[in-house]
Amino acid sequence: MERADAARNRARILEAAGQLFAAKGAPNVTMDDIAKAAGVGRGTLYRRYPDRAAIATAMLDEHEKALQEKLIGGEAPLGPGAPPAERLAAFYGAMVELLEAHAHLVLGAETGQSRFTTGAYGFWRLHVRSLLVSAGMADPDALVEVALAPLAPEVYTHQRGERNLSPERIATALAELAHRLLGERVPARRDA
Repeated sequence: MERADAARNRARILEAAGQLFAAKGAPNVTMDDIAKAAGVGRGTLYRRYPDRAAIATAMLDEHEKALQEKLIGGEAPLGPGAPPAERLAAFYGAMVELLEAHAHLVLGAETGQSRFTTGAYGFWRLHVRSLLVSAGMADPDALVEVALAPLAPEVYTHQRGERNLSPERIATALAELAHRLLGERVPARRDA
């Protein structure tokens, strides 16, 4: 059971970090910035969170868990019951929504090599690999990271900021990729 003062400090740290990440971008925020904004000592901050990525991961956790629950037991096509390509397209769409809403946190938790060590990435990897297996892909282990690569936060923020692509365009392109990757016919576009 968490002590009341520890719970208050945790809430203050997460709130301060969220505001700083949104305002400055997670890579531009230091642990000292967070401690000062939260009104806690560095020791208090470092006892709970060893680095900025741990803070961002804690903040992302609730959003990622909600998506994980939908993948396991939600309605098709995101949840079970749809063909693998439709499920992958739905997963891509849900991840675009998550990235759009929380890219500032994802950039703090899942950039570069650290991306591969988060629990959420491990779950996404298992999910996508199971879809590749269900679709009969010859070497799902060689393909799973390729299928997840378009969801790297650096890629998404580049597409949104530098390329000026809308989330809808990105999700549509990823849905087409899912259908082409898994060898199924690409559905006709409704806007065509």
